[in-house]
Amino acid sequence: MALAVPPEGGPPLPLSAPPVRGAARPSAPRRLPELSVVIVNFCQWRNTARLALQLRRSLAARSGLAEIVIVDNHSPFHPAARRLKRLSGVTIRGLSRNQGFARAVNRGCGIGMGDWLLLLNPDVTVEEGFLDEVQATLDRVEASEPTAGVIGFRLRNADGSGQASSGPLPTLANSLAGLLRPRSRRKCRHQDAASRQRVAWITGGCLLVRRDCFKQLGGLDESFFLYYEDVDFCRRAADAGWSVWYDPGLEATHHWPLHARRVPAPLRLMTRHALLTYARKHWPRWQAGGLAGLLWAEAGLKQAWAAVRGDRDSARCYGELRRLIGDVCQGRTAEARKRVRLVAAFLAPIAAEQDGRTL
Repeated sequence: MALAVPPEGGPPLPLSAPPVRGAARPSAPRRLPELSVVIVNFCQWRNTARLALQLRRSLAARSGLAEIVIVDNHSPFHPAARRLKRLSGVTIRGLSRNQGFARAVNRGCGIGMGDWLLLLNPDVTVEEGFLDEVQATLDRVEASEPTAGVIGFRLRNADGSGQASSGPLPTLANSLAGLLRPRSRRKCRHQDAASRQRVAWITGGCLLVRRDCFKQLGGLDESFFLYYEDVDFCRRAADAGWSVWYDPGLEATHHWPLHARRVPAPLRLMTRHALLTYARKHWPRWQAGGLAGLLWAEAGLKQAWAAVRGDRDSARCYGELRRLIGDVCQGRTAEARKRVRLVAAFLAPIAAEQDGRTL
């Protein structure tokens, strides 16, 4: 820009016209995030808000290297949602109905712009600087493990004890054998490793996924409404040539894992639907059929017991589960999903029980 020499030897003045009052000033280009944190909320706005505020204490979040995307699965209004909308670096999208965890995650990952995606449950809490540690871990992993597609962390219970977060791929044999183990060890196994190691799958409650991997696989399989979508994704990632890792160098607290909660009939329907969906997708046909028969008989026994106790709602739910199993086995996917969505309406009070109880 040309300069003119002012009288009395003052500082040079620009020849161009001065800026118009009120005109927008040029700003530095906004830094694109490298990490997108995706949180699916369902009737846990206070937990979600607490987690978002914990994440924003990281330098990565304050500098724009990390963003937070919250997808709400049609929860009732809560004042915490309004407060979250005012925070920079936080994006909220609401769905018109509860469409399940997998579909909500896919929506959130589509909104986020990071090269890595971090899936966190609302009932997870983290220490200050957690996202900075995630960024440092990613730098090390990208340098040493270029095929790393999925990374999970060490999880702890609210009392500080270890919580299993990975396990072997489900088979008919180990699924049945798991009935003889404590609930905390049926699906997952405790990892004692002090350094990063490969695993078959890692829980979706605290999960890092490379966007290239997520995109190649088409995201989570939306046939799963709730549960087992993480196992399925890790299996497909490994089949596609990506590696799946457990990294104990990072940790978070998961307050309400499934094994630590009561499992009323609506939630039982979700877990059984998820396991059967996984079996029909990955097991030999005869094994999936055998599992379906066992689940159908189990639902019948629970339905009868609920009727004896006078628990009509549970009895109806287990009757719906038996019909759902028939739909899945006959390939009536649309009908099965309608039944799942119908029962999902009864999950709201179950989820709300945990809201505001994380620390």
